[in-house]
Amino acid sequence: MSGQGRSGGLVIAIDGPSGSGKSSTAKSVARARGLKYLDTGAMYRAMTWWMLENGVDVADAEAVAAAAGRPAITMGTDPDAPTVHVDGVDVGKVIRGDEVTSNVSAVSAVPRVRELLVARQREIIAEACASAPGIVVEGRDITTVVAPDAPVKLFLTASEEARAQRRSKEVRSGDVAATQAALARRDRLDSTRAVSPLTQTPDATKLDTTSLSLDEVIALVVKLADEARASAL
Repeated sequence: MSGQGRSGGLVIAIDGPSGSGKSSTAKSVARARGLKYLDTGAMYRAMTWWMLENGVDVADAEAVAAAAGRPAITMGTDPDAPTVHVDGVDVGKVIRGDEVTSNVSAVSAVPRVRELLVARQREIIAEACASAPGIVVEGRDITTVVAPDAPVKLFLTASEEARAQRRSKEVRSGDVAATQAALARRDRLDSTRAVSPLTQTPDATKLDTTSLSLDEVIALVVKLADEARASAL
């Protein structure tokens, strides 16, 4: 398998549940190897935010599908300062709020939403490979749907307890038990949805980050990336 994307850039695809270390790993690897970075989950959060702001019933899949083509979602791919805008509005912080977090799985499960955002994600990957060394893409269906031919495919995971501790620290919540319950609910929804469920592909390298430091995880992924590049020479 080639270690390069269609236009010569390296594509690193990282999937996994919340709290597994995807974002920290993906951004750090992108910085280490001069790659672009894309958080696809932020795109679904941005879509969810827009639906809520515009009074769309996110429990009504038909209503969500009918409105999905209206918001213009723009992603910045600099790993040092990734951005997300909706209709020109910076929503990088607001999409991490509880309301969006509670509803993003429902919006993400709508086939029309996934169709539109996957198409845009593939465009961003192609642009990164054409103008830069490549891109690190993180999400829940990158290795299975968005970039199944990526030469570096990983599935990051960790114990529920470790993920809850990490997420609680990230959002500054002292209620670890509630965070763990929320993560378990989202895992269940994301893993059982009919379209593009969260799952590990047979050819993806699984990394259990429970007992690994971030630096150790980054080193492992960078090693895989360097090996992929070397094999393409």
